[in-house]
Amino acid sequence: MTGLKIVNGGSLFARALKKEGVEQIFTICGGQIMPLIYGCRSEGIAVIDVRHENAGVYAADAYARMTGKPGVVVATVTPGILQTMQGVAEARAANSPLVVIAGSVSLADYDTGAEQDMDTLSILKTNTLWSARIYDLRRIPEYVSKAFRTALDSVPGPVYLECPVNIIKGTVEEADVDFPELTRTAVQPFGDPFLIDNAADMLIKAKSPVIVLGDTSVYTAQYGEAVKELAQYLDIPVFAATTARGAFGDEDDELFSIGEGALSEADVVLTFSANMNFRLNLGKPPMICADAKFIQVHPNITRIGFNAPAHIGIVAGTGAGAKQILEAVKEKTTDRGNPEWIKRAAKLHGEKRQEWAEGYHFEDIVPMHPARCAAEVGKFLATEGRDWSVACDGGDAYEWMMRAVKVHRPGQIVGYGPNGTIGTGSGFAMGAWLAHKKPVLLYTGDGSIGFYAMEFDTMERHNMQIICVIANDSQWGMVKMAETMRNAVEVEKGYVATVLSHMREYHKLPQIWKGYGELVTDINELIPAIKRAYASGKPSIINVEVHNEYPSPFTRAYGYGS
Repeated sequence: MTGLKIVNGGSLFARALKKEGVEQIFTICGGQIMPLIYGCRSEGIAVIDVRHENAGVYAADAYARMTGKPGVVVATVTPGILQTMQGVAEARAANSPLVVIAGSVSLADYDTGAEQDMDTLSILKTNTLWSARIYDLRRIPEYVSKAFRTALDSVPGPVYLECPVNIIKGTVEEADVDFPELTRTAVQPFGDPFLIDNAADMLIKAKSPVIVLGDTSVYTAQYGEAVKELAQYLDIPVFAATTARGAFGDEDDELFSIGEGALSEADVVLTFSANMNFRLNLGKPPMICADAKFIQVHPNITRIGFNAPAHIGIVAGTGAGAKQILEAVKEKTTDRGNPEWIKRAAKLHGEKRQEWAEGYHFEDIVPMHPARCAAEVGKFLATEGRDWSVACDGGDAYEWMMRAVKVHRPGQIVGYGPNGTIGTGSGFAMGAWLAHKKPVLLYTGDGSIGFYAMEFDTMERHNMQIICVIANDSQWGMVKMAETMRNAVEVEKGYVATVLSHMREYHKLPQIWKGYGELVTDINELIPAIKRAYASGKPSIINVEVHNEYPSPFTRAYGYGS
């Protein structure tokens, strides 16, 4: 019979991904997944072929955090998918929506001792929201739609689809395959009106309220302008977690820059999609006032009341909840300023950041103070790279940089989540580039750059404008300095587990991809070096020598702690 179109499983996958709005996949080629890769190219989906599967997961993760759309990773059978495990764990901890797809041995070869025969489905189940194996190629579109729907659950996360090689390479008449339609809703939950009304009353009566925006608030950002309007209407300082920074307000606005310090004297804490974990000190003093009342707004009821009491617990999305509370507040009171609280909040925040500020303004020394290095990069971003994306990695390098830069737009900055996974930087930088196609400043340490340095080859092949600044203290700085404070005698005996070579010439790596590299030892040459790197048009590395005896306040607390 003429006119029938025969397609394979890979083509069905690609078409289903296209229907879900996928723009690119991150992958390393493998025989078992080639039909899917060919299908993506036919559908106009970019194939970003990385040098390590785990770096591809980090890239997909950053893309998801910075756009609110799921990232997609395609890995080959057993060795390939097992390489993704750390990245999947990072995404799970950070609640990043990922769709991870992998091949497997043929169904007929399961449990026969065939090459690469391993129960990878069971292994991936431990780290994902949902995992499934596809047994019928006609159901591929159905499984893809469920994968995206699940990844974007009220608490997002990674999901896993496994497709045996005989399924992905199998063929079927296209007319015999159903492609699900309208399988997801963009609607976010709105809160109970009674609780919204109570929340409005509590905020109006509050003398020192603070708003906290959790990382996952970016996935319910519709109506998000209400967050800023509510903060301005009642003069409420805002503290935004990493991914949420810039998503609801420019940090040039004082309200969005002083919230963290203000928490210590807050009488009411209004949280949106927040995870009350260690980053918020479990909702306890000294970070948060012991007498604070909590209004917790979250689309997932299981996250309300976690660690901190939910004096008012509202099941709603961030934007929807903010919109409702704002409308209720407006009905009850006119726009009122609270200048004394804002003044006090700014003072509290300044005091909380005092130790950090001392580093940023430290007198010139040689090698330069690591905080001065971060501050100089922050200065460049504030003046000439205001719209650049920023990816942070490393131990102290991460800590110094995160506080040295201001964020002005949604999806502008990315850093690792609660797992504290170092080595994410190269992948995060690639994901940041693909999220917005704007120049990316990758700030990292000399330890972390070593994990996936060959991804600069990927950056060059895919024309990514990424400038990497390495704060090089020639050591595993956070651990070395913490151990020096905690176990000085052992350190003096040389018992620190590993050492790094003094000022390894990382700036020479770009010669491999005809990029730009430069060694910087004078702080006055750092910004000019960044400009030269940007002018090269290639992925670049600026290798900056920094002092090895100045831990961040985070590390000082860690070093003297348990």
